[in-house]
Amino acid sequence: MSQKNETKILALTLLLTVGIVGGGVWWFTNNGVKIGNSITQNPEIGSNPSLQNRISFGENSLILGDISPIKKEGVQAIAAKSYDKAIANFTDALKLNRNDPETLIFLNNARIGSSKSYTIMASVPFGTDPNVALEILRGIAQAQNEINTSGGVKGVPLRVGIANDDDNREIAKQIASNLVSNSEVLGVVGPNTSDSTLAAGTIYTSGQLVAISPTSTSVKISNFSHYVFRTVPSDFMAARSLANYMVKTLQKKNAVVFFNSQSNYSQSLKSEFVSSVSLEGGQVLSEFDLSQVGFSAAKSVEQATKQGAEVLMLAANTETLDKALQVIQINQKKLTLLAGDDVYTTKTLEIGREQAVGMVLAVPWHIDGAPKSDFAQKSRQLWGGDVSWRSALSYDATVALIAALERNPTRSGVQQALFSSDFSATGASGTIRFLASGDRNAPVQLVKIVPGSRSRTGYDFEPVH
Repeated sequence: MSQKNETKILALTLLLTVGIVGGGVWWFTNNGVKIGNSITQNPEIGSNPSLQNRISFGENSLILGDISPIKKEGVQAIAAKSYDKAIANFTDALKLNRNDPETLIFLNNARIGSSKSYTIMASVPFGTDPNVALEILRGIAQAQNEINTSGGVKGVPLRVGIANDDDNREIAKQIASNLVSNSEVLGVVGPNTSDSTLAAGTIYTSGQLVAISPTSTSVKISNFSHYVFRTVPSDFMAARSLANYMVKTLQKKNAVVFFNSQSNYSQSLKSEFVSSVSLEGGQVLSEFDLSQVGFSAAKSVEQATKQGAEVLMLAANTETLDKALQVIQINQKKLTLLAGDDVYTTKTLEIGREQAVGMVLAVPWHIDGAPKSDFAQKSRQLWGGDVSWRSALSYDATVALIAALERNPTRSGVQQALFSSDFSATGASGTIRFLASGDRNAPVQLVKIVPGSRSRTGYDFEPVH
């Protein structure tokens, strides 16, 4: 799952960015400094200049664009080890912008100061997909805040560092090497995309450092490494749910698939869907590669219609979302639409609008799928709105690391705990247990786009019951 370029421009030029998460709305306001204006470098980062501004425990903000003057003061204070001042600054900054998870993480780190702590890292795509990075960090920040305000991990607080990997394989590998060499780091939440997780996973494995991805769904991650886990169900689960819904509920047999051959996630979801549809007694008539230079949404939809397709399956990743949205517009609601979790974005609601109504997506979790969930209520209180599946599964990854640290706060102890047959923890989306493959045995949630007012776009995602 990845998104590359357009959000970078948005983050730099908009003071107000709207992001739909789980059908709710976030208003992100950033006032202050750009990434790179760090006052001091974390001494544990090393001398690699390309990484110095990519890793932070509070001494520089990774948010592109401006941050508030009071948050900037907090960043300067934590860099100068003036922890009391940093605590006051970050507390005031949160009053201005309560749903900024970076500030909450920095505040918790400032409260720890130079005291003993257990350290984990987040590897997120701030530079290329800031909204996704913030969604992931909300889950991590909430888990950190909860454990630290309740006394820590057996009395020891949890420190969280943030690394910006840009959803780039090479940068993710560089960050992994850096984290492996820092003995303080006992676990990693991330990376975001399957491509980055597979690339960095080789480094984490050789360095015997556990990484739990909350968002990487490619089937290639199953049995990839004894050090790479995930709290998100694999594409096998999503594809099977969509195929079953198509054939059993919709009573439709013929589909075509749109995918990106350059994305591990997209290829994985496409292949699993083709297999699942066949097993259900249907067939995929054609596959259209969104990454091809000559791709035409109009010609593809026309060809699909002539072939007798009843369903258009959008296995797009975020890089090819714009082309998938063209397919939605061209289709004009003639053929039934299905999609994977990368299509679950604000942009789909804003641009798809009426043409996207009725589209069914497979996502790992939806806040309205568990309305009485303790996590759902606490996250609403903390952030002032609904959170997305990315936040929920990141919370689960952090909770899993915390539970492992409680058993044995060492790298090898964390790995052994997660692999143990009696390991379990309670997360946002229920019980967290890992299979020997590193996968989590968990279902997916089907959601449908409907007219609605919660997102302020006129359309919402809601669970299919």
